Amino acid sequence: MENQAPGKTTIAPEVLLTIARLNALSVAGVSRLSTAPGDVNQFLTRGTNEGVKILVENGVVYVEIYVVLKSDNNVRDVSHAIQAKVSRAIAEMVGMEVGKVNIHVEDVDFPSTEES
Repeated sequence: MENQAPGKTTIAPEVLLTIARLNALSVAGVSRLSTAPGDVNQFLTRGTNEGVKILVENGVVYVEIYVVLKSDNNVRDVSHAIQAKVSRAIAEMVGMEVGKVNIHVEDVDFPSTEES
């Protein structure tokens, strides 16, 4: 007789949004998340105004992240770091396959230069 745990586990889409959002914000060089633009597929995605869009298709997670970066960082390096961290976190925390993590750099924050 096999030992099989009863029931199943479901992951709410908000969990994926939280994992992606917090991991993106923790990457050095990220200033903040930007508002994600709405689109035709907004009914298929969640979190369209929170800087992160998640689509789960056939058990594979696709992520769109909209960020504002700090000015003193390499855009490509920060983007790759976000992709790696978010992908790894989703795979390790919920055990789901990640198809893509697309990064959209919406702006760059420059330090304010106030004159006295």
